[in-house]
Amino acid sequence: MCTAITLQSQTKEQFFGRTMDFSHDIIPQLYIIPGSFQWVNSLNHTRLTDTYRFIGLGQELDGILGFFDGVNEKGFAAAVLYFAGYAQYDTPSVHSNKKSITSIDFLHYMLGSCGSVKELPALLKDISIVGIPDPVTHTVAPLHWIATDRSGACVVIEATDRGLEITNNPIGVMANSPGFHWHMTNLRNYMEASPMQTEEARWDDICLTPFGQAGGTIPLPGGFTSPERFVRTAYLKTHLPTPKDTREAIAACFHIMESVSIPKGAVITSRNTYDYTKYTAFINTNTCEYFYKTYDDIQIRTASLWSSSALYS
Repeated sequence: MCTAITLQSQTKEQFFGRTMDFSHDIIPQLYIIPGSFQWVNSLNHTRLTDTYRFIGLGQELDGILGFFDGVNEKGFAAAVLYFAGYAQYDTPSVHSNKKSITSIDFLHYMLGSCGSVKELPALLKDISIVGIPDPVTHTVAPLHWIATDRSGACVVIEATDRGLEITNNPIGVMANSPGFHWHMTNLRNYMEASPMQTEEARWDDICLTPFGQAGGTIPLPGGFTSPERFVRTAYLKTHLPTPKDTREAIAACFHIMESVSIPKGAVITSRNTYDYTKYTAFINTNTCEYFYKTYDDIQIRTASLWSSSALYS
């Protein structure tokens, strides 16, 4: 379970971030990957070379370096989220003229190869996404992706039984299953949600009055399922005042995510493990800076693509 958003300030700085909600043990670290970095395709062990330098949160395990989110020197940023029940990958084929990239390598491939959202369709046209077991869950994890850049453009990439699709994301919000189109349609169920105070109502001779402020938010869902988190995040993002500057934007981003952050114990999986928010991270795509906090340390820390404090730099 995860939630992702984009947010733009009045100064046109584009921010992008997510909650990382997971029930498996992960120990994310910051990595700075230099341009021309060579790495191994997890599917066929061929070597790939990055074009762009990027910074990302990820984990190296069993010889595989997988990324959860990141931004490259061009301001192109992306994140991967779970897509259970809907993700459907290609089968490797020696006869295909497309390059096979595993689902766990795809985020790295995008960050190292793509300079903007406009370049994504051409990139996707020449690749095939193949699923392999990852070293954390030891299963073929069902995934989908969200990407943005300094222009404010935002898209969702989903591999389903319809094939690999890239979809414009005008609201700049993403959660987990079902697919993005379903989430956008579902917002119509909450059209009456409003930041304005509700007035009194009469049922025959009975006068009903609100308990206090926030009566207009009663229609909003309160649980932690993917549809509920999508609705709450979309509502908050689209109703808050546009932040004036970087400081206000970062504060707004973290405040929005507080509404969908999952405390340990609120959600327990069928494996009897806690599914909770391991970390929350935001990226300024204009400056390539990270702002992040973890479950056990709520102090917001920063890191930059142009620093040398991360691994592989």
